[in-house]
Amino acid sequence: MTTVDLPLLPLGRGRDLSAERGVECPGDLPAASDPDLVKRAEAAKAALGDRVFVLGHHYQRDEVIQFADVTGDSFKLARDAAARPDAEFIVFCGVHFMAESADILTGPDQQVVLPDLAAGCSMADMARLTQVETAWEAMAAAGVQAQVVPVTYMNSSADIKAFCGRNGGVVCTSSNAQTALEWAYEQHGPDTKVLFLPDQHLGRNTAVLQLGLSLEDCVVWDPHRPNGGLTEQQLRDARMILWKGHCSVHGRFSADVVDALREADPEIQILVHPECSHDVVLKADLVGSTEFIIKTIQAAPAGSSWAIGTELNLVKRLADSHPDKRIAFLDRNVCYCSTMNRIDLPHLVWALESLVDGVVVNRIEVDAETERWALVALERMLALPGRTAKD
Repeated sequence: MTTVDLPLLPLGRGRDLSAERGVECPGDLPAASDPDLVKRAEAAKAALGDRVFVLGHHYQRDEVIQFADVTGDSFKLARDAAARPDAEFIVFCGVHFMAESADILTGPDQQVVLPDLAAGCSMADMARLTQVETAWEAMAAAGVQAQVVPVTYMNSSADIKAFCGRNGGVVCTSSNAQTALEWAYEQHGPDTKVLFLPDQHLGRNTAVLQLGLSLEDCVVWDPHRPNGGLTEQQLRDARMILWKGHCSVHGRFSADVVDALREADPEIQILVHPECSHDVVLKADLVGSTEFIIKTIQAAPAGSSWAIGTELNLVKRLADSHPDKRIAFLDRNVCYCSTMNRIDLPHLVWALESLVDGVVVNRIEVDAETERWALVALERMLALPGRTAKD
C-alpha cells in the first residue's frame, strides 16, 4: 500500500486502525479560547486523583506539559506507566505508537487514553506491516532471510514490533541502538544481516559511526519500488538493510545551516539527534538521544553557545530554562512536530473531563496476539546490557 492508497479521513471523522492515523473525536471539544481551560484541567485531574496518571512527551506543548505527572521520551514514559499499576487511567500526551507501547507494558486493568487520535507519527506510518512482510518474502527469495535479524526503532507501530518479535528480532531506542545492533550481529555469525526499521538515518548513523560498517555495507529498501529498488545480489552483499523511512522533523536539518551557524559564531556547538541525516550528524559536535540532549544542556557552562537539532518545543523549553546559555534551533524555519502538537489543552481537558464523567474516550488497545509478540521484542531489548530505559 502506498501513501495514495491510504483511505481518506475527512477532518474530525473516522479512524484507520492499521496506521498511525485517526481523527475521530466524539463529543464536543472545549473552545481553545476558553479562559478557564487551565482551571478545568486542574479540577478534572484533582477529581480523578490517583486514578489517573498523565504522561507528557518532551515534544509536547508547554500548555500540556504543565499537567504531566512525569515527562520523558516514549519508552521511558511507557515504563513509568507500568510502574504505576494502581493508576486506572494512563493519559498519554504523545503519539499513537507511544500509547500502544504503554498499553503493552501496563496491566490488563489499566486503560490507556490518547487525547487526540490524530496524534500519529509519520515515521511509524512509513513502515506498514504488509510492506514489511513483502520485503521479508523478497529476502527469502534472495536466499538471505535466514541471516537477517529485524531490528525496529521504538518509533514504530505495535504490529511492526510484533513482526520483530516473531522473527527473532528486537526493539531499540536511540540510546541503545548500538547495543541492539551488536546483539543482532551476534545471532547468525559473520553472515548476519540486519533489517533496520523504520528510520534509515538512525540505522545508518549507528552502523557506520558506532559499529564501523561502511556506507557501502548499507542499502536502502524502498517499499514503494519493486523489490525495494534492490537486486537480489545487493541484498546478498549488504550487511545493513535500511528501511526508507525518516522523521519529518529531524529530516529537515541540513549541513549548510550548520556551516552558516559556525561561520556566524565560531564558538557554537552543534548538538543533534541521531535521527538527523548522516551529513548533518558528521558535522555535529555531539549526537545523542533526547535525554542526552537535555542532560548536555543542563551540564553546559554558562555563556556557552548551542544550536540544537531536535523538535522545536523541546529546544524552546531548554532555551527558556537556561537563560544563561545561548540556545538556537538548527533550522531556518520554525518547525514543530505537527502530529505531536495535535495534543493541545482542549483535547486534554476533554479527555480528563470525560473520565470524570465515567466515559473512557480514545482508548488505545493492542490486540492480544500483537501484544504477545511485541512484548517478546521489547523484553529482548530489556535483556540487553547497558542503557535500555531511555530513548
